[in-house]
Amino acid sequence: MSTLKKISLILLIIGYLLAGINHFRIPAFYIGIIPKYLPFPNILNTLAGLFEIAGGLGLIFKSTRKFAAWGIVLMLIAFIPVHTAMLSGHTRLNGAYVQPVWAWVRLFFQPVLIVWAWWYTWD
Repeated sequence: MSTLKKISLILLIIGYLLAGINHFRIPAFYIGIIPKYLPFPNILNTLAGLFEIAGGLGLIFKSTRKFAAWGIVLMLIAFIPVHTAMLSGHTRLNGAYVQPVWAWVRLFFQPVLIVWAWWYTWD
């Protein structure tokens, strides 16, 4: 594995571990961006946090890396409705509506994250 890919992997692991932990540290933030049409936002937030932590941990070990990377890719695809809902102007964070520019930035960044995780499915 190249040095660039190793550094990228470390950043990806740290990113998913921290993101997953944040679902438990500040659940109101994440629950606030879950579209209202999805049931059980508390459970969805917990599951998202657990999947992000599991994905980050799975990336650590070569034997589980490919499976974890595919799991992250699928998880990121599943998160797309959350980001598109932000574009509708109905998503609130801390009582304020998400600004469209931030929703577009987040939605634009989603494919980058998907490709980044996908890079480790063929390692």
